[in-house]
Amino acid sequence: MIRLHAPLTEPDVRRLKAGDEVVLDGVIYTARDMAHKRLCEALDRGEELPLPLDGAVLYFVGPTPARPGRAIGSAGPTTSARMDAFSPRLIAHGLRAMIGKGYRSDEVRQALKQHGAVHLATLGGAGALLSRHIVGATVVAYEDLGTEAIRRLEVVDFPAVVAYDASGDSVYDRITTKSQSGA
Repeated sequence: MIRLHAPLTEPDVRRLKAGDEVVLDGVIYTARDMAHKRLCEALDRGEELPLPLDGAVLYFVGPTPARPGRAIGSAGPTTSARMDAFSPRLIAHGLRAMIGKGYRSDEVRQALKQHGAVHLATLGGAGALLSRHIVGATVVAYEDLGTEAIRRLEVVDFPAVVAYDASGDSVYDRITTKSQSGA
């Protein structure tokens, strides 16, 4: 198990390999496709972004409302491919890691290699369990998007697996190769 403290540095992520199990501590941000679109539009207009991208980790999640005494409700990952049109641009501006589920496009994989970033996968269908690792949550931008607003999350021992590393390797490629070989 590799412990990471967010925000991340390029050396932090360059040492990771596809399949590594990690736990995250520190500050990460939520963002789904509508928030990604707005971030890219802000970049197009030359505006300052509502979150620091340098070293940032974006979690593709639309959490449910928090129950009393909790920082956040259920917080399971969203399908990552929905962000593929926007991710390379954000990676080029310093985004160091993303957390979601499922495959990423070749363009995203190239951006990960070029800029030293990774894509992490976490447990789909386990949002209630994952929410226990989120100890603070505050809306920082696009409140009108409701559950898809950008939130600043404080996480402790947040579990993930390196799905795509900064050298171009993918845990999904390994799974496909094994299944095709009958192993």
